[in-house]
Amino acid sequence: MHTIHSKKKILLLAVFLLLGGAAFLAAADQAFAQRKFEKKECLDCHKKFADKYLDMKNVHRVVKEKKCEDCHLRHGKIPKLLLKKSENDLCYSCHPKDKMGLDKAKAHTAVRLGKCTNCHDPHASQIPHLLKQEGAALCNQCHQKGDYEKKVTHKILKTDGCKACHLPHSSDLDNLLTKAEPALCLDCHSAGSSSFKKSHGGYPVDGKTCSHCHNPHASTQSKLMKESVHNPVASSSCDSCHNPAGSQKPFATTQQGSDICMQCHDASALKAGGTTEHAPFTGGMCLSCHDPHSSENPKLVLEKGNTLCFGCHPDKKAQIAFSHPAITSGKGCLSCHAPHAAKNKYLLTAKEGDICFTCHAKVQELKKAKDVHSPFAENMCATCHNPHGSNFSYLMRDRLDVICYSCHTDAEAKFLKAYTHKPVSDAGCNLCHNPHGSSEGKLLKLSGAALCAKCHVDLLKKETGASTSAGSIHPPFKDEQCLTCHDAHASNISGMIVAKEEEICFQCHTKLQKDLGTGKSKHAPVMAGECTQCHSPHKSKIPKLLMAQAPDLCLNCHKDIKARMGTETAHPPAQSDCLRCHLPHFSKEPSLMAETIPALCAGCHNIDDSAFSKAHLGIKGAILDCKSCHDPHASKDPKLFKENEHPPFGARSCDDCHIGEKR
Repeated sequence: MHTIHSKKKILLLAVFLLLGGAAFLAAADQAFAQRKFEKKECLDCHKKFADKYLDMKNVHRVVKEKKCEDCHLRHGKIPKLLLKKSENDLCYSCHPKDKMGLDKAKAHTAVRLGKCTNCHDPHASQIPHLLKQEGAALCNQCHQKGDYEKKVTHKILKTDGCKACHLPHSSDLDNLLTKAEPALCLDCHSAGSSSFKKSHGGYPVDGKTCSHCHNPHASTQSKLMKESVHNPVASSSCDSCHNPAGSQKPFATTQQGSDICMQCHDASALKAGGTTEHAPFTGGMCLSCHDPHSSENPKLVLEKGNTLCFGCHPDKKAQIAFSHPAITSGKGCLSCHAPHAAKNKYLLTAKEGDICFTCHAKVQELKKAKDVHSPFAENMCATCHNPHGSNFSYLMRDRLDVICYSCHTDAEAKFLKAYTHKPVSDAGCNLCHNPHGSSEGKLLKLSGAALCAKCHVDLLKKETGASTSAGSIHPPFKDEQCLTCHDAHASNISGMIVAKEEEICFQCHTKLQKDLGTGKSKHAPVMAGECTQCHSPHKSKIPKLLMAQAPDLCLNCHKDIKARMGTETAHPPAQSDCLRCHLPHFSKEPSLMAETIPALCAGCHNIDDSAFSKAHLGIKGAILDCKSCHDPHASKDPKLFKENEHPPFGARSCDDCHIGEKR
């Protein structure tokens, strides 16, 4: 009975939990439904955009229909333009190329570069076709306004604008023309009118290209003639060169080649005494450079400035790092060359050198210098310089060293050594030498150490204050005689010295060299000719040009002694001054000792007192070899005894082995 009652309780509890869980889940679903995100439209955030564009006369359809995502990807809070495709491809998805007239051979540059938005606003505009500006103002964003607004402006350009003659996107014709010339022109200008015939001398020009003589946009000349007009054209005297207007071949010329030109132009006057003639001039090819009717360029030349010359001289058009201002400014090529003939080779208007000095007058002053470079003295500027431009500074024809070696042929072999002066290896000959002229010998820019100081400024800086009096300066260095020891260009010896160290040093230190022969022991760096292991060849804050004070200088090499002195009991003289016991170069004693060992040790130790005698068993100090028992530098023993001792000696029981009377 009790069991049945318990089961009923459990069943009721389960039902209660089940109903409670269901109620909780229902409440949770309702809360979740309330928390769901609501989609926001683009214009909910881009309110300024709506204010700017939506009230305009012409709104892009996708903008009007709020279909921003036809073009853009959603971007959240990231302030970035995220288009679904590249600019023009996006436009073409709605505006097919063929319907926009974009399937022609010649395309507008903006279209070709994928920049529809150069002309069109992608959202809205007050102007039809979503154009950013009206009429010519739109075109003038890219095309210079001044070229289309001159004293005389084509009437239709003022009234109908660019679209009167040009298509906006593409065309089968050059310059995006709506029709080919002259049909395009004849839409407005009647070839049959008396004024038209009179203006053209009665010649049937209605089949010719009008823009050969006229500028279709604007000009400073009447009747839109180009800036430079041939006199017979300006005076409507076409028959000066052509057959009469009524002849069977009215446009045929009365003479051929330059013969027709020389009817008016005097060949001798054009040559002006010149004997070197321009090839087209010699060949009677006037039309290689000049237009016989009109041109936008002075003197009827076919192309503007240097572009005309580059037609035959394409190599001069190449991109270069350093251009000659005479070419890139002013008269360009004609700054130096005559167009028809000249008295000098290469059609130069003056002799080589003289023509350069018309601009480089200051350089010419160097001809008065004490030492003048031969090519410069002989006006051979082009030997080193390329007058048209170069990829090397100062318009050099090649690397500076290559140019120098072309004359100084022996120098290249001399300078290709193990150690080369940086200016030489970097082709910087002009860092030390003036390539034109100098008051110093060998074309040097400065004399002595003053030249070296341009680079080695810290080394050659004059010492002042206490360091000057306490230090030392090598006499050749003090006297600025750098070349006593160094080669200015190259050497096979480190430091670019002119000979081995010992050879250079012994030139002055002859006594040391002589006395070395008497030495029983000699310092290894001295014998190896490595004087600069210990001495500075220039200057030092320490006497005798030492690189460091003892014992630091010595311990740079004697590292084993340095290590022991750091961990063991050090001999005081070894800690303070190696030269207390040793000589630096050579000695008549072993180990570079300054004296015999007993005498040397007696300098500090009284070998005659009773304490010394007792410690050494009464043996006289004068006959002792202290090094037999003691380490002169450092030891683990307080009394500097050597590490390996004979046991009886360690116990001070000398008489275990030795017999005889103590002395």
